[in-house]
Amino acid sequence: MKASGLLIACSCLIFGCAGQPQFPEQEKDPNFWNGWAQKTLKEALTLQDLNKNKAKNLILFLGDGMGVPTVTAARILKGQLSGHSGEEQQLEMDKFPFVSLAKTYNTNAQVPDSAGTATAYLCGVKANEGTVGVNAAAVRSQCNTTKGNEVTSILKWAKDAKKSVGIVTTTRVNHATPSAAYAHCVDRDWYSDNEMPVEAVQFGCKDIARQLFENIPNIDVIMGGGRKFMYPKNMSDVEYPDQIKHSGTRKDGRNLVEEWTNKMKNEKAHYVWNKNQLLSLNPKNVDYLLGLFEPMDMTYELERNAETDPSLTEMVDVAIKILRKNPNGFYLLVEGGRIDHGHHEGKAKQALHEAVEMDRAIGRAGLLTSTHDTLSVVTADHSHVFSFGGYTYRGNPIFGLAPKLSDVDNKPFTAILYGNGPGYKLINGQREDVSTIKSDDNNYQAQAAVPLRMETHGGEDVAVFAKGPLAHLLHGVHEQNYIPHVMAYAACIGQNKDHCMRSGAVGLQPVFSSIGAILAITRLLC
Repeated sequence: MKASGLLIACSCLIFGCAGQPQFPEQEKDPNFWNGWAQKTLKEALTLQDLNKNKAKNLILFLGDGMGVPTVTAARILKGQLSGHSGEEQQLEMDKFPFVSLAKTYNTNAQVPDSAGTATAYLCGVKANEGTVGVNAAAVRSQCNTTKGNEVTSILKWAKDAKKSVGIVTTTRVNHATPSAAYAHCVDRDWYSDNEMPVEAVQFGCKDIARQLFENIPNIDVIMGGGRKFMYPKNMSDVEYPDQIKHSGTRKDGRNLVEEWTNKMKNEKAHYVWNKNQLLSLNPKNVDYLLGLFEPMDMTYELERNAETDPSLTEMVDVAIKILRKNPNGFYLLVEGGRIDHGHHEGKAKQALHEAVEMDRAIGRAGLLTSTHDTLSVVTADHSHVFSFGGYTYRGNPIFGLAPKLSDVDNKPFTAILYGNGPGYKLINGQREDVSTIKSDDNNYQAQAAVPLRMETHGGEDVAVFAKGPLAHLLHGVHEQNYIPHVMAYAACIGQNKDHCMRSGAVGLQPVFSSIGAILAITRLLC
């Protein structure tokens, strides 16, 4: 009863004792909504003049695990962080004019993993779960199914077209998402040879860290975590020398960072491992950059040491300033990878703050580029069984409680819940009373319906936001592997070159010619 009384008291303070939520006075006037809609309509009409320029630059922002519910909740959080109710807030990705849906299933999985999906949106073909850079004929963990089943990525297509290329992630640089850009591996967990079966090493399969430096020569920018997989086994980490868990893992004794620095010694190349080193660089004097800021994944944004660890936005800023010097343009893969980790741990606050930080990076990239010649795409590899609801009032704190008690167990519940995961908890055979817990704590694990050590992915479609040259081709509902084909077509790279015109525009004449030929044949036959 005390908890119920406290809830009612708080509701009165937030929403007024009449029980009605407070919202801007102007929203009571129909002219406000009509005027806003008319303004939006006029903006939409300007999009009828499609951008058919050739894309000099390509940027893919991948929010790992950033399903549509996560996007919406992140939007509300962003607004509430700036003192507003949140629902009316715009994310940077919300401003992109074209939005579509991507079907995320793997060839052998209804609910996908991040490896098979990465192969789809980077290499253009769907694949089995757990595999990167190989087609569906390759079988997870079976080394002998690798050869002959390799598929190349849009990063390689861009490099072959003499563009600069980069990878920026908040996970390990050899994690599932980034690895599909350069590796061909039947097991996403083969980070170094230490994680590989002896038979696979003997058969000739390469670990992912090694492939990062060997498969595509001279990737221009690489930033993220994963330092420990680059160094010999038991070699102390530069930042955490006393922590054995962060020591090197490689059984082959190779020091991949040292090999890279030796190879690049005659180039304008730099290796950095902390924020100060990164931000002290002058991008005008840097052509190649390797930044490994943590032994494993980078820390959550909420826990990041702002003095020593760069944010995703700061890494993106430096990456673009280096890559854009190339007159042929660039391709950049940016992953907000720890959105996924927050959800898996049932820690919605961590996940949503990661999403907000990725949105900041999207905004920064927009300031450094132009929609005239840069195609930017924002999407997710998959969703999560994350939701928020409970008939919450306008402006309800996104990490707060729903306004009413359960009509079954008479206990409060948070707006955010998971379908499964570590937040499942019973006390004396009953659901935990969340009013006794700080549900807005950074590491609070939201309640879940089914107990699991790690929460799972969701299987629904994910949103694809696009702006820039030929962004309108990302429309409707498509298979996830369609995405790199559109991006390559816009930039005239990979297999999509025949339609390209020297003037800088992307001509569609071959398509129209084909349609004309079909119509002519139809007339003859009829």
